[in-house]
Amino acid sequence: MPFGFTAASGFASWADFATLARQIGADEAGWRRKFWRAIRREAASIPFLQDVLAAHYCIFDRHTPLYVKAVLAGAIAYFVIPDHLVPKNLPLIVFADDAAIIGIAMKAVASHIKPEHREAARRTLARMRA
Repeated sequence: MPFGFTAASGFASWADFATLARQIGADEAGWRRKFWRAIRREAASIPFLQDVLAAHYCIFDRHTPLYVKAVLAGAIAYFVIPDHLVPKNLPLIVFADDAAIIGIAMKAVASHIKPEHREAARRTLARMRA
């Protein structure tokens, strides 16, 4: 499983989050490909897409602390990786688990998500929906 994450076991410790952040840093191009592939695949149906995009821009900001990158990367890894706790074929709760994970992560590190991250997300979303 990419990034050392499984839906069944989750992350065991903060050390696992740090490892995830280092792996993403080492394979930034691979992470970006997986991220954008998932975004394009689900773009029309994700109600919290702007938050996912803001988290993405925060992760790749050189000024973002490692622990913030790890929290956000873990949440986005859950979103990007197809193995989920809630199957995607349940129509009413398709993104409930993703939204909860992203929301909790965003709330936990909200002070590090800058207006420029949110603006970049807004612009990207506008281009995607145009």
